[in-house]
Amino acid sequence: MRTLAEWLALHESVHPKAIDMDLTRVSSVAQALGLTAPPFQVITVAGTNGKGSTVAHADALLRALGAATGMFTSPHFLRYNERIRVGGAEVGDAELIAAFERIEAARGATTLTFFEYNTLAALSIFAARRVDVAVLEVGLGGRLDATNLVAADVAVLTSVGLDHRDFLGDTLDLIGAEKAGIFRAQRPAVLGTPDMPPSVFARIATLPARALIAGRDFSWEVRADRWSYRGLELALDELPAPRLAGSIQYRNAAAAFAAVEALGPPAALTASRVSAALGDVRLAGRMQIVAGPVEWILDIAHNEPAARVLAGHLRERPLPAPGGRTFAVVGVLADKDAAGIAAAVASLIDAWVVCALPGPRGGSAAELARRLALGSADLALAPSVEAGCALAAQRARPGDRVVVFGSVYTVGPALEWLRIY
Repeated sequence: MRTLAEWLALHESVHPKAIDMDLTRVSSVAQALGLTAPPFQVITVAGTNGKGSTVAHADALLRALGAATGMFTSPHFLRYNERIRVGGAEVGDAELIAAFERIEAARGATTLTFFEYNTLAALSIFAARRVDVAVLEVGLGGRLDATNLVAADVAVLTSVGLDHRDFLGDTLDLIGAEKAGIFRAQRPAVLGTPDMPPSVFARIATLPARALIAGRDFSWEVRADRWSYRGLELALDELPAPRLAGSIQYRNAAAAFAAVEALGPPAALTASRVSAALGDVRLAGRMQIVAGPVEWILDIAHNEPAARVLAGHLRERPLPAPGGRTFAVVGVLADKDAAGIAAAVASLIDAWVVCALPGPRGGSAAELARRLALGSADLALAPSVEAGCALAAQRARPGDRVVVFGSVYTVGPALEWLRIY
């Protein structure tokens, strides 16, 4: 019997490509497993940024309503189990292995990518656990992502920005068309912002889908540390601030509320239940604050739009003490726009620690420093994220802050180094 680690090694070797944008293979295996029309409702969330926090808010809200939920996210920081949760809790190794065995028995000669195995395992576990609603985070794009093998009862598009251009296209319109592929005819399509490329609205009109657009069909207003939500039929006032840090979380929470409201009876959504849900949201590595004499802020921010959001959050958040400095611990994969990421936050950083990342998509600290194009900035090189964190900790003084960003492969090791995850 294979261990979980042995199964994951197998999943990385079965298909010749790590990413293969094609639903034919995974859909055929899903059909053999009886998963193409799952016995639960589905909320699918796509977007360049904001997917994970929108999924987390929707899952927490549904659980506050008493629903049995399944939540599928990716990638993971340290444990594969993080990707699949039932009732807010990670599934165990034995449950994952049992799902993999079912998939292996059903796939025959069909090859699957690592993510396709992952998606099928999540759907299989959710069906076995008899969840009421599954909230699925799209891995890449939307139209040809494995999560799109099932029809979403409600689809959410949080944002559209330039990322994954090799797979989705090099314009916002092309990328938007791919992400809008999760929409279904006559079903709600929630847009987390009206600032979407024309292709998104064209997809909605062609199907046609039922558009629910931020600022038009639902809205929110923030006053000090309280806020209000106005939705399809629902009005909620005096809500506590989202547990996740950063002003963008009001938008992500509102999009999640609209999705849940579109899924079921709005009368069940009360201020007390919503407040409980907001307090129950947990999501590592997204503007995550670790308080102390030196404050640590961890945010994946792996593309230029996300880095701009991070910069906005840093401007909003006062330094721990007047005169404090901001250190950056940064690691960016070789296929990402490192210069764009750096430019978005550079004015807020006093000193940089540039880290090497392992693997075929990683690279040396010296090469990353060149790609960041930081000019004469105060810059040090580190052979690993852990070494970079140690160097930043040595240099920082009480009242300073350290911002770790650039990739899940940067934030994950930093969380482990900080011993908080």
